[in-house]
Amino acid sequence: MNIRETIENREEVTLNKHAVLSKNTRGRSVAEKEEDIRTCFMRDRDRIVHTKSFRRLKHKTQVFIRTSGDHYRTRLTHTLEVAQIARTIAKGIGLNDDLVDAIALGHDIGHVAFAHNGEEVLNELMPNGFKHNINSIRVLTRLEKNGAGLNLTEEVLDGILHHSGFDKNGKEAFTLEGQVVKYADKIAYVNHDIDDSIRAGLIVEEDLPSEYINILGHTNSDRINRLVHDIIYNTINNLESENIKVNLSEEVGYALTGLRSFMFKEVYKGNILRNEREKAKFVFEQVFMYYVKNQDKLPKFYRDIAEEEGIYQGVCDYIGGMSDDYCIHLFNELYVPKFVIY
Repeated sequence: MNIRETIENREEVTLNKHAVLSKNTRGRSVAEKEEDIRTCFMRDRDRIVHTKSFRRLKHKTQVFIRTSGDHYRTRLTHTLEVAQIARTIAKGIGLNDDLVDAIALGHDIGHVAFAHNGEEVLNELMPNGFKHNINSIRVLTRLEKNGAGLNLTEEVLDGILHHSGFDKNGKEAFTLEGQVVKYADKIAYVNHDIDDSIRAGLIVEEDLPSEYINILGHTNSDRINRLVHDIIYNTINNLESENIKVNLSEEVGYALTGLRSFMFKEVYKGNILRNEREKAKFVFEQVFMYYVKNQDKLPKFYRDIAEEEGIYQGVCDYIGGMSDDYCIHLFNELYVPKFVIY
């Protein structure tokens, strides 16, 4: 008995007609023989989870709150929360939750140390700029497996590439599953970053704009519940009327966008963490420029990239994969004097 074919047949019977069926994938850049148990999207999910890049997410910042507390989100726990929310939405609508899972687990794999602070530094330093979603594709296709890449399906790569941003005029993933992850990402980080910011004493519940929380709810769980319910039922209504897209209702979408803007103004780019952000950017830039000036100090894999694609790309690939702690460790090794007693 071929279990993969059984799973694929089950998808055909149970999923929404607008869902992506595993057997109808657009495929991989290099064709592979199918397995007898896992579908193509199940294989992609497993490949992502077993990468070194995925494991390093546990030591990369979500929001730059340097703390010894165990309960603050990291980039890895953020990724898991996105995957959980996205799977719930996908199941509610009737979409392919294996595809959603793979996209969600890989969506932030290209994030660098110190969250968006590191990304801003690279965007200023790199000749063609830097965006973490594009870097996620590079990590998965060019850097992992010692340069061989994971050979993921086109649907997974497209969903990862288009998960970022919240601009109505931005390009969307060509699958509904990819669109689900884009919303799940925002639902997750807006709410868990509020939770972490309150825990850290940066804001209090009363600071949250009432015009938005009166719509979404006054607790973290209430807000997520409202958002998940709304996007499921609103999208089902869209699909029944042949409006083939994933989105929130106008009222709830307005509230999420407003709450997200509040977080950008007060926390992500506000004065509260400005000094810590500047310290992080200073450390990141100094480590970057050290390797630009000392190409011979790069590991061989990245020296080879530097010779093929330029020194800035080689250095970007190397320090882009670093965790916060490792980047700080290198900065200390490179720039902090060591006291020696003779």
